[in-house]
Amino acid sequence: MPLHNSSFSEEYQRSLSDPEGFWLEAANAVDWAAKPSRAHSDEDAPLSRWFPDGEMNTCHNALDRHVAAGRGDQTALIHDSAMRGEVTTYTYSELTAAVATFAGVLRSLGVGRGDRVVIYLPMIPEAAIAMLATARLGAIHSVVFGGFAASELSVRILDAAPKAIVTTSGGLEPNKQINYLPTVHEALAKAGVPELPVIIKRREGFAESAVEHELTAVDWDAAMAGAQPADPVMVKSTDPLYVLYTSGTTGVPKGVVRDNGGHAVALLWTMDKLYNVQAGDVWWTASDVGWVVGHSYIVYGPLLAGATTLMYEGKPVGTPDAGAFWRVIAQHGVKALFTAPTALRAIRKMDPEAELLKKYDVGTLQTLFTAGERLDTDTFHWASKVLGVPVVDHWWQTETGWGIVGNPQGMGGLPIKAGSPSLPLPGYDLRVVDAVGAEVAPGEEGNIVLALPLPPGTLTTLWNNDQRYVDSYLSVFEGYYTTGDSGYRDQDGYVFVMGRTDDIINVAGHRLSTGSMEQVLGTHPAVAECAVIGVADALKGQKAVGFVVLKAGVSIQAADLERELVALVRKEIGPVADFKSAVVVEALPKTRSGKILRKTMRQIADGDDCKVPSTIEDSSVIEYLRPILRPS
Repeated sequence: MPLHNSSFSEEYQRSLSDPEGFWLEAANAVDWAAKPSRAHSDEDAPLSRWFPDGEMNTCHNALDRHVAAGRGDQTALIHDSAMRGEVTTYTYSELTAAVATFAGVLRSLGVGRGDRVVIYLPMIPEAAIAMLATARLGAIHSVVFGGFAASELSVRILDAAPKAIVTTSGGLEPNKQINYLPTVHEALAKAGVPELPVIIKRREGFAESAVEHELTAVDWDAAMAGAQPADPVMVKSTDPLYVLYTSGTTGVPKGVVRDNGGHAVALLWTMDKLYNVQAGDVWWTASDVGWVVGHSYIVYGPLLAGATTLMYEGKPVGTPDAGAFWRVIAQHGVKALFTAPTALRAIRKMDPEAELLKKYDVGTLQTLFTAGERLDTDTFHWASKVLGVPVVDHWWQTETGWGIVGNPQGMGGLPIKAGSPSLPLPGYDLRVVDAVGAEVAPGEEGNIVLALPLPPGTLTTLWNNDQRYVDSYLSVFEGYYTTGDSGYRDQDGYVFVMGRTDDIINVAGHRLSTGSMEQVLGTHPAVAECAVIGVADALKGQKAVGFVVLKAGVSIQAADLERELVALVRKEIGPVADFKSAVVVEALPKTRSGKILRKTMRQIADGDDCKVPSTIEDSSVIEYLRPILRPS
């Protein structure tokens, strides 16, 4: 295979030289009520609008049109609850009927075009139903991850000003239940809207909450039984589909706004060209609907494409063991899996030789996709070896909604380079620049930026705050969107994303990437996962310190491991890294989407004031690490 797939290269160049023609052609995959005559408008520049004269409905495109095409009996949604050992399926006809009926419930509460609905649900089918029903009415949903505390939920309610809240009795975690209604009750009180209607899907095994009588409660099942189904409401392509608040929001929330038309066009393009998933294929994104990955690739992308989407309520390990993912793939005939590298590292830590994989026939799996955190080379090689399928990393953000850099499997693919998510995807004019905005040479690390306008499907603004959007993303480098990530391109144009720009440390005047050091540490056979942070140093400004978690069953003296890791970094990066400290820890602090909280670790180590992000998966890990990060 040539290094640059000529078909993909031509398409990429066409997307930059003729974006109008490229994206109008891609828009043919959407069922429009009013077909757009042009692709892009810069009348509101630097804000951009895609398919400005088009009209459509996203829910209609995800559901009704597939039923109309005669595929109503195809499975649309599989809900696999490892927590309860239950599998529930919906055909396209069944899912369309459920969504239309719940749209009727929302309509009866006064929800209409342009209104907001906050959805606070775990990984249950009702989450997808509520999202699609909101879209069906031309309304705007804001999904809040089910693990958020009341204070985080309340600021999102205040900012979005919804007409209703959709929630449930609670969520399930290994060995515990999380009751949602007390949190909702507290959040409504904090937001000053205690009377807001709360639609509650009651789940078996949860006792009635003491606060229910204080809520304006609407029982999901009773309301569904009496509701009249609602037809899709056509909206402008540029009308908002959803608001998704970025993780770790504090103070004034930062709500990413996604439009309807551009979003549908972009996701349909990616399902076919990037993921090679078509109608009837079984697709599994092992994420949560509370994150952007869940929005794009649990709910909207696969259903827009007419595929079967799998929603999993469980963990990669512990429900019941590290073979959970392999069981799901085998049981449901999954063609492609999309997960975070942290899930693979968790599986590998518990089952380094993949012994549990031998229990299952995963022959249907053609591709493993990863995103959300850099795929370290060691995990890449491990997954490639045990699964025997292409392991394809790609890189994107909540703000972009789909891949910035990727490897287009539906176009024949590109050679895979360990450590790189491959090449920029169509519409993304990616540059690597220095502090003053000048492009750097191949191999030289810098700031990753994207020339404006961004392609369809990316954020159009921040909710109720155009100026903050401009100030946050478009003002650092004129004419560019600032990703906030650093990295470099090699001689072949492949992109290597090394981490957030604040993960660049300065050691005695040398700018060094902690990401490159993590890549080296991750190659040690004893290391399951690691984080490198720069901590304040009186002499050199900063010094690099590594924190490593060992693989299950590994026994090695801490001093010996530290000596070997220091030698590895010295060999691969050089003495300039001045890497001298590696600490073995039981766990690293992560968000629920799998990102390691390096900034929080660094702030603790430096003795700075820091607020632990609300997205943290287990706050006890921070308390465990405090005395290690900053010994008294």
